[in-house]
Amino acid sequence: MERDVGVAGLHGTLILPDKADYVPGVLILAGSGPVDRDGNVPGAENNSLKLLARGLAARGVASLRADKRGVGGSLATETREEDLRFSTYVDDAEVLLNYLCAEERISRAFLLGHSEGALVATLVAQRAEISGLILIAGAGRPAAQVIESQLSAPHVSASLLQASSRIAAKLEQQMPVADIPTELSGLYRPSMQNYLMSWFPINPARELAKTRCPVLIVQGGTDLQTGFADAQLLARARPESKLVLIAGMNHVLKQSPMERTANLQTYAAPDLPLAPELLSAIEDFLQ
Repeated sequence: MERDVGVAGLHGTLILPDKADYVPGVLILAGSGPVDRDGNVPGAENNSLKLLARGLAARGVASLRADKRGVGGSLATETREEDLRFSTYVDDAEVLLNYLCAEERISRAFLLGHSEGALVATLVAQRAEISGLILIAGAGRPAAQVIESQLSAPHVSASLLQASSRIAAKLEQQMPVADIPTELSGLYRPSMQNYLMSWFPINPARELAKTRCPVLIVQGGTDLQTGFADAQLLARARPESKLVLIAGMNHVLKQSPMERTANLQTYAAPDLPLAPELLSAIEDFLQ
């Protein structure tokens, strides 16, 4: 059974398996940018999180996923970009987790974060009682380092890489930057700098080490945005965690080659199924 829900201006979908007894419940947290409850951004529909939620339901697991504030059904919660902080999304996730836990059929609650959502989930896990934490394609390094790696991949010019490093270093020091190259304005525009200054100092591996619940770390082998090195950093932070590496899975959880053009085509392939090992790994952890 799928049900539209609304809490504190955030709107999403609760899925309860079609059986009467108690079931585990998973709060699914999306990655960076204007991502909706299904894992989609404008112009790139892949339905990764919708497929994930429905796949969990087929295995007897409930889930809640929501449009991020300012997106889709959560448009009414729109906060001025200048006022966004990383803690904004952590607070939103805690509200959604409380909603999920209040559902009478939920026996145990888990947090599942994808990409940037993995860090959000980690921070919520530090202050909430949950049965487990699932991190999928999560960074193991501070965001500025991840951005530098991602900019290097598409052969960005050396001058732009240097400019990005300079800007990120200033923002890490909580110093706004006025002179932004046009090519980097989408990333470092002034209205986003408060958010970046709140995000850049956070070290995901260090924060994961502060958690106490069981942890599953999942990383795909054809992910162009995070890699095995990130997963290994996270695993070292919690040596008792379970690490699952899925060789052919990319950042949107689909099977894909490593070749960049073919890989990115899956970001707009909503009918392409999830990498089959993913749901099995999650189910094993929940049990």
